[in-house]
Amino acid sequence: MQKDLDMKDLKIVEALNEIKRGSAEIITDEQIETLIKRYFETGEPYYVKAGFDPTAPDLHLGHTVLLQKLATFQKYGAIVQFLIGDFTGMIGDPTGKSQTRKKLTKEEVKENAKSYEEQVFKILDPEKTIVVFNSDWLGKLSSYEMIELASKRTVARMLERDDFEKRFKNGQDISLYEFFYPLFQGYDSVVLKSDIEIGGTDQKFNLLMGRHLQRAYNVGKEQAVLMMPILEGLDGVQKMSKSLGNFIGVTEEPNTMFAKVMSISDDLMWRYYELLSSRSLTEIEQMKKDVESGKLHPKRAKEMLGMEIVERFHNKDASLSACEEFNKVFKQKDLPTDIPEFQLEGPIWIAKALVETKLEPSTSQARRDLQAGAVRIDQVKVEDKDLQLEAGDYILQVGKKKFAKVKVK
Repeated sequence: MQKDLDMKDLKIVEALNEIKRGSAEIITDEQIETLIKRYFETGEPYYVKAGFDPTAPDLHLGHTVLLQKLATFQKYGAIVQFLIGDFTGMIGDPTGKSQTRKKLTKEEVKENAKSYEEQVFKILDPEKTIVVFNSDWLGKLSSYEMIELASKRTVARMLERDDFEKRFKNGQDISLYEFFYPLFQGYDSVVLKSDIEIGGTDQKFNLLMGRHLQRAYNVGKEQAVLMMPILEGLDGVQKMSKSLGNFIGVTEEPNTMFAKVMSISDDLMWRYYELLSSRSLTEIEQMKKDVESGKLHPKRAKEMLGMEIVERFHNKDASLSACEEFNKVFKQKDLPTDIPEFQLEGPIWIAKALVETKLEPSTSQARRDLQAGAVRIDQVKVEDKDLQLEAGDYILQVGKKKFAKVKVK
């Protein structure tokens, strides 16, 4: 009997450690611990909510930090309430915005929401996930209920939010409907009776609104809040973002996805392991020790991470092939087997050809890379930045990763 109790206690400790792993802030630990203990003792599940406004059609790994945490909760008894904010998405989350954000149309929201449903189940267990759309209740609120909701918070409290406060002090517009965004997000927790809500650190004000409104509406509980840090992009400095170009998209081709993982620094690799990997904390700690002792090469550790991520969003064969292809290109210095092909009218200036083949974003950037010696034709460095390509077949290369086959007519 004592042995069974000890095993249960160990499982509870393991669960709590994995749930807290990588988190930035938890309000409160005690609430989550109570839910976990109850699950192990009685088998009773609890409900974890995460909201996603469908403002972009494709996810990147930064978005999956929350999904990984939801999957961890599922492993330890949670039912995930995956909330697609099709109603709030038409308002636009003002968090961190210096001005009122453009509203999405119903058609845009509907189209964007599809990709969430298609992509999230590569991480989440569909049997333990409830997908909900907040238009189902927010779209049906009467004018009386809207006024009642608005009465639950004062303007003074709303202006405590950093972005609202800064815009107010700077004389920048704040639309009244933006005040409703955190109220709506909090009201979602009232309707869903969530036990826990998770989100990024930039969502703290909105997440706490759920606790406040659950109390104001006498739901009988106040959700715990778990906040995850924002994942750094490939540069290791700024947050992962498509607009910054430092992202790994979950729908990218296996070879591209793997190569991008391999491009991160050795230090950033451990951050990605902590926030993105399904390996346990114990396994990761052992890998760190093996790298420090020289038993495991950091490149091999990074390959294992890249293969895990590719397998998650594609399959095992794709992960093995991507690793093999990467080593072929970057270790053996051979050309990749799958190079995009283009036909161009000649003669054409090399900088313009690089832009036309999407190897460079602009001719000015192409000039800089030519000057830096980063451009090759048929694996020979280009010395003449004013080179004109005459009729013929060429393989253009920028840096170590970008290739294009060109037929100049």
